[in-house]
Amino acid sequence: MKLIEKRVVLHFPGFEPLDGVAHRARYERSARQSAAVWGYSVETGAADGRSDPVSFVVTTGEKATAPEAGAGSAGWQTKSRIHMVDHDTLVSRLRSGNTLSQIIAGFRSCAEIMLEGGMRGYFRHAWRFGLFFLFPFLLTALAIALTAQIAILPYALGFSPWHMLWSGPLALCFFIFAFLPFSERFHTLHLFADWEMAVALGRMDRTDFNGWLEDRATAVRKALDEEADEYVISSHSMGSSVAAHVIGILLEREPEIFKGKRVVFATLGSAILQCALMSSATLLRARVGLIARCPDISWLDVQCLTDSINFYKVPVVAVSGHRDAPQAKMILIRVKQMLTREHYRKIRKDQLRVHRQYVLGLDLKASFDFTLMTAGPMPALVFADPDEKRMPG
Repeated sequence: MKLIEKRVVLHFPGFEPLDGVAHRARYERSARQSAAVWGYSVETGAADGRSDPVSFVVTTGEKATAPEAGAGSAGWQTKSRIHMVDHDTLVSRLRSGNTLSQIIAGFRSCAEIMLEGGMRGYFRHAWRFGLFFLFPFLLTALAIALTAQIAILPYALGFSPWHMLWSGPLALCFFIFAFLPFSERFHTLHLFADWEMAVALGRMDRTDFNGWLEDRATAVRKALDEEADEYVISSHSMGSSVAAHVIGILLEREPEIFKGKRVVFATLGSAILQCALMSSATLLRARVGLIARCPDISWLDVQCLTDSINFYKVPVVAVSGHRDAPQAKMILIRVKQMLTREHYRKIRKDQLRVHRQYVLGLDLKASFDFTLMTAGPMPALVFADPDEKRMPG
């Protein structure tokens, strides 16, 4: 098997309040962990301030013969340019309103998803994802109901309505100073914004989002001009819907854009169906079909049993309406096999933390390693076969 010497990576992160520089810093930490586990050397370069999106070079090599400053190496060496196609601009925009406006926008998104059949699809294909959808809204609805009960308590007890002059402010204090800080433990308002973005990517009815996607497609097109042995388009969570739109736009513009290139599309904990199951998401579903039918793209869909925020064992291409198209290759992983027992016990009850593990460093050698897929010496397609080596012999 020919080792990869030069690779171009286009990574679409999930819905997190991190810009490209912050994602690069996390990648560097994860790469150090991976290198320590597998026994290779890694050097993560500084972010290129001239590039858009943020990019940086990662150089990996055999530990015993890894290149030092000014020295060559007789062993393998792989150089990967990572482009972080983050959507922090959109996250910041959705979180910029006051608390009341964010709550109203969140519940409006909830209603829209229900009316468009999204929730019905979640429970049909992945009931745990359905519970993930409902949780922040049920939690907040319960808090609003308790707040209202506190406000009308004097009236309910038969006291004069004048007593509501103190019960009303008390109820407001409960919501602001008790519930909101408590709800931040579950990232409630952040999840409200996440569902607002899901609606925007499904309906494609917001000019600001649509313009941003077109701009990202232009930037990604430039990145693809760089010569490389392999092109990896990776995405995590909500980033998979962003990636599907961006790559779909490129295929609509230039159907032969990937001809002659070795391209791997890797969706990690994909949330494409979070948006695609809405009845109005016809454009997203069409773009999923374009990607699946592109003969030059190999699609790997990495899923995890212990991650409730993904569609485990659900064929994303078929459910998007393309049963006759080539299906994405499912790769099933287990977080508990990637971490030490103590580390896994520490995080297993935090579902958002478990969901991020796809792109984080490992404690143990495992069947999947994000750093090796995007910066290692072996072609990314080795992760499609559990028996393939992850490192050269």
